[in-house]
Amino acid sequence: MPDLFVESLETPSLTKAMLIERLNESLGLNAREAKDMVDAVFELMSDALISGNEVKLPGFGNFQIRTKAPRPGRNPKTGEAVTIAPRRVATFRASNALKEQIGRTSAQTPE
Repeated sequence: MPDLFVESLETPSLTKAMLIERLNESLGLNAREAKDMVDAVFELMSDALISGNEVKLPGFGNFQIRTKAPRPGRNPKTGEAVTIAPRRVATFRASNALKEQIGRTSAQTPE
């Protein structure tokens, strides 16, 4: 899908607008329908993660919530030792199929 990315000096990113445009082009959905569909997918994924469930996308990867324990840290301005509070973070683990695709692509791309 390289045609989705805009040429720029920055690292290319797949944006929500690009997803909407692609749905519009490939499925013939109007912009409003495509936006509603993309929003609904992200909302379902967010709701699942917030409630503690994993989001599994075969061939792509898994999203899950991980609880990080409290840990010692340091205030960079003052150097004072502080305790970083426990928190929940979203993590992503790519599937083996995606890892293989990325590996094949990067092996073909000259640096």
